[in-house]
Amino acid sequence: MPLSWNEIRSRAITFTKEWESESRERAEKDTFWNQFFNVFGLTRRRVATFEEPVKKLNDKYGFIDLFWKGNLLIEHKSKGKDLDKAYTQALDYFHGLKERDLPRYVLVSDFSNFKLYDLDNGNDHSFSIKEFVDNIHLFGFIAGYEKRIIEEEAPVNVEAAEKMGRLHDRLKEIGYEGHYLEVYLVRLLFCLFADDTGIFNTGIFQEYIDLHTKEDGSDLAAHLNQLFQVLNTPEGKRLKTLNEALNAFPYVNGSLYEEVLPVAAFDSSMREILLDAGAMDWGEISPAIFGSMFQAALDPKERRNMGAHYTSEKNIMKVIKPLFLDELWNEFHRIKNSDKKLNAFHDKIATLNFLDPACGSGNFLIITYRELRLLESAVLRALNKTGQTVLDINLLLKVSITQFYGIELDEFAAKVAEVGMWLIEHQMNEKLSLEFGHNVINLPLKGIANIRNNNALKIEWQEVVPPTVLNYILGNPPFYGQAFQSKEQKHEIETVFHDIKGTGVLDYVCGWFLKAAQYIDGTEIEVGFVSTNSITQGEQVGILWNELINNYKVEINFAHKTFNWSNKAKGKAAVHVIIIGFSQVSKKEKLLFEYVDIKGDPTLIKVDQINAYLYNAKNCIVGRRKKPISNIPNIKRGNSAYDGGHLIFQTENELNDFLRLEPEAEPLIKKLIGAREFLNNGKRWCLWLLDVEPSTLRNLPQVLKRVSKVKEFRTTSKGAETRKYATTPTLFRDKNNPNSYIVIPRVSSERRMYIPFGFFDKSSIVADSCLFAPDASKFHFGVLTSLMHMAWVNCVAGRLKSDYRYSKDIVYNNYPFPKEVSDKQKEKVELAAQKVLDARAAFPDSSLADLYDPLSMPPKLVKAHQALDKAVDQCYRKKAFKSERERIEFLFELYEEYTQPLLEELKK
Repeated sequence: MPLSWNEIRSRAITFTKEWESESRERAEKDTFWNQFFNVFGLTRRRVATFEEPVKKLNDKYGFIDLFWKGNLLIEHKSKGKDLDKAYTQALDYFHGLKERDLPRYVLVSDFSNFKLYDLDNGNDHSFSIKEFVDNIHLFGFIAGYEKRIIEEEAPVNVEAAEKMGRLHDRLKEIGYEGHYLEVYLVRLLFCLFADDTGIFNTGIFQEYIDLHTKEDGSDLAAHLNQLFQVLNTPEGKRLKTLNEALNAFPYVNGSLYEEVLPVAAFDSSMREILLDAGAMDWGEISPAIFGSMFQAALDPKERRNMGAHYTSEKNIMKVIKPLFLDELWNEFHRIKNSDKKLNAFHDKIATLNFLDPACGSGNFLIITYRELRLLESAVLRALNKTGQTVLDINLLLKVSITQFYGIELDEFAAKVAEVGMWLIEHQMNEKLSLEFGHNVINLPLKGIANIRNNNALKIEWQEVVPPTVLNYILGNPPFYGQAFQSKEQKHEIETVFHDIKGTGVLDYVCGWFLKAAQYIDGTEIEVGFVSTNSITQGEQVGILWNELINNYKVEINFAHKTFNWSNKAKGKAAVHVIIIGFSQVSKKEKLLFEYVDIKGDPTLIKVDQINAYLYNAKNCIVGRRKKPISNIPNIKRGNSAYDGGHLIFQTENELNDFLRLEPEAEPLIKKLIGAREFLNNGKRWCLWLLDVEPSTLRNLPQVLKRVSKVKEFRTTSKGAETRKYATTPTLFRDKNNPNSYIVIPRVSSERRMYIPFGFFDKSSIVADSCLFAPDASKFHFGVLTSLMHMAWVNCVAGRLKSDYRYSKDIVYNNYPFPKEVSDKQKEKVELAAQKVLDARAAFPDSSLADLYDPLSMPPKLVKAHQALDKAVDQCYRKKAFKSERERIEFLFELYEEYTQPLLEELKK
């Protein structure tokens, strides 16, 4: 601890009396400055050197009288010499100093007078030695009362991660890798943080490396190993002959320095990296980015894309506030005037236990612990109504990091999470110390967060923490979609879901949802997870949520509908996510957060029920269905060519060149309609050779040349499915060409109020980027193009990012068309549908993408759609629908009505 100002004042008086008559420059200079530092309780040789050699602008070497790197440069003259000249001489040395070593202060003296320059704020102070005692406050930075400022850098950020990443790379290059390397880096990380935050005496780690190790780095590893041993040894058990600089480090404990590591090896560049990292300000470290930043630092490819590694603090709060924090604060405000209830409440929050089963580097646990400590501070303030200084705040603290549990596959991330919990504990203790005027004891580290290094999908969570003591599960499990999962990950999902069919389409995150449901079975434990929005859309709902809701009886208590992922790091991860809170305990009031703008803030709606699609509607699970539940045409996927591109003309020029060579082939050419052509007025054509006479083909050499290339492509393909069609090289794989049909693009922008559907005849071939309904009527077109159908699409369809992914088996076949529609009502829909087609036709130069863009949709088309919506609505009921939510509730009820007889038939 620093000396008190009274002690410093007493020492300053003694110093002044001894030196006020000294006049020689050289004879007693060193003793003078040694005793000067002693006034402030600091041993000079620990921090500063005499006669530091420095190359000046003229390339000649000069010698700084006394130099404390990054802090203070002293130029000393004999009595009566010009101190302004001495200051100019001091500045000449700056040219030869490294950026990180530049001092904040310059002090010049001739024994009798002092002049102190603060280069950061431009102030200078002159006083005589007799006035020294009145100016000791200017030297608070020596006494440890002012934070050491080395470099004007932002708080720990991407640059710090890159520095640590470079050190990691160099150690790995020399063969120091794996578990040892990860533990080594975490230890250094703790030292860097401790050096700037009062866990250590400020700056001693940086100073030890700088002053006690060689510039070539050859002895740095040995010094670090000795330091690690010291940090693991209580002060009373250390060797009596231990170096004074090492003995100044406190006992840390907490198992962080317990393991004996192999000695690493450093060179001058690695030593520079470590010193540069130490020169940054680690005191303002952000708990939300801390761990993941260093997790990313280990992978050079990820250092510029750290957004993928961590959840922002704002997003973490979106989970923990509705999960438990808002309720706790509400309870606190209700009972804050009763000491008895406050004490009981304090005991309650000190017994809450939390598990993050995919904790990464601990961001959720860190923020949750911090928020619980802030709540505890509010409790202590309420109990301390008089505002008096608490005699010993340590006796009142109850919330502990031992209440937190995590599971993490990556060993380094798990270790960082453990250290991160210690660091946030220290920050909260510091905050409390300032508020209550009493130091909270930080060292040796006592409690430890229970972080298990293992695969959460392979172990039983009961092994980490029994359900009988746990209250909340929370976190941000990994997101991999089924197309991006490794074989091992796919196998893990299959194992977790055991004999449940169709699990091959599930996202990796689904494994955590099911494991959580199994773990909380029969308990009151509540769960809050971040996830990709795909688990509440399309066919995943029928597999995952059927299991959770029907077999494990979970209820969704709160949910954030789709919003855009946001982080403070570079390379933000472009992900659309949801948050779901669930348990087996039914809450009367459920919280649904909806986003008008997915990049903005949500609107809270209090509802009675939240279903698997995150709507306030019945818990109907819509699964895959091969045939429509309504009496409507079957739809099919468009035609796949499997031709290597040889039956298709991608541009008009390509087609014209072909027809110039072979004009007789023109009757065999048809327009090819894919989603791009349909929505954006694109143009493609294809050779459609179905039912063409062989004799005709033999007289068309250019056509045969293309057919030959198709055969070669299919024959040599690696895919067995493609090779199967080598015997019919004249044909597309699919041969659908009905007389008339409705085209439905399989993917459409979520910005559109309506998915554009369209009519075509047999002169066009529909491609596989679309679906089509053969021989569909204008009535079918009208219903499918209505807001009623769009409400269904918006609820149950899958997504590609946030765009609609229209499907046959999930969306179309399950859609409840209106039943018992009169001829008059049907005619109204058909007339309104024709007006929509007419309104489109009024803008022949505009594509459907132009016409249905919400900013450029013509009023005439808007009006036509509104009339169609009204006509379709009246086919369902006379009373108007006021909102999409009302439409969804109605459609789910109708869906249940339609499917109940089918279920009974299946049971028979």
